[in-house]
Amino acid sequence: MKKVLLAAASASMLFASAAHAEKWDMPMAYSATNFHSEHGVMFADKVREYTNGKIDITIHPGGSLFGGGDIKRAVQTGQAPIGERIMSAHANEDAIYNWDNLPFLATTYADSEKLWQAAKGPVNKHLNDINLVALYTCPWPGQGFYFKKEVNSAKDVAGVKLRSYNAATATVIESLGGTPVQIEAAELTQALATGVADGFISSGSTGYDRKVWEHLSHYYKVSAWQPRNYVMVNKGVWDGLDAETQAGLQKAADEIGALCTAKSEELSLWYYEQLEANGMTVVDAGPEFFAELEAIGAKMQADWLSATGEDGKAIMDAYKGM
Repeated sequence: MKKVLLAAASASMLFASAAHAEKWDMPMAYSATNFHSEHGVMFADKVREYTNGKIDITIHPGGSLFGGGDIKRAVQTGQAPIGERIMSAHANEDAIYNWDNLPFLATTYADSEKLWQAAKGPVNKHLNDINLVALYTCPWPGQGFYFKKEVNSAKDVAGVKLRSYNAATATVIESLGGTPVQIEAAELTQALATGVADGFISSGSTGYDRKVWEHLSHYYKVSAWQPRNYVMVNKGVWDGLDAETQAGLQKAADEIGALCTAKSEELSLWYYEQLEANGMTVVDAGPEFFAELEAIGAKMQADWLSATGEDGKAIMDAYKGM
């Protein structure tokens, strides 16, 4: 009943907007210069083209319209018809959304794409249940560790306050003996400057965007997983669109998803170069540290399968069968 009421409320608020081609506001959590946000602008352009101007999307990057943690709820409830968020941020609500944050399961772009194809059906089923439709996803480069000191093993992480952005990063930090601190990307620079956090897990992209060399000294390449952002649309709005408009939106989404993924891969090594150029030490994680992370990853995969039941098993079986 709660889901039905949620869908009805959002539909009544936004059906007219979709039907009469009113402008759509699209909140995004990351800075305007981040490649995810840049591709959001490209998506909006293609949507205008492929819907013959029926839908005009305005991008609001950097959490300027809704903070990162509020974007999903805003789209669910009809405060915005469309938005972008890192999918694994919802994993505390439903473990299925952690499909792309299982350490060392899919560590390359090719494997990340295979994993998304395996996960797409079950994930969309869960999203539909909460009044959302996923239009496209785009991966971040592989995740590594930022510190203000040399780190060779978990002993060096004990007690360190590290920014986490989802349940998976919090689990890894806690397993290493660190203290996870939930911080949105837009707030990261201030958190590092004020000592709220002394490091974090992320890709080279976040470090470059936030100029973390002003506060941190070391980046350890691990490429443990490639989390994905996704563009979601309110299901009530989506269902209210005519078939031609839906097709135009999906065509734009499919093209931008592929372009954004290719851009992410292109930039992945470039970000390391920029961190080094700005004085950071950028190296592979040492053997002891890496072995500890692999053990954590194996346990996280097993725990995820236990938590997600048949849907998780279906994703894993499909992925491993590709």
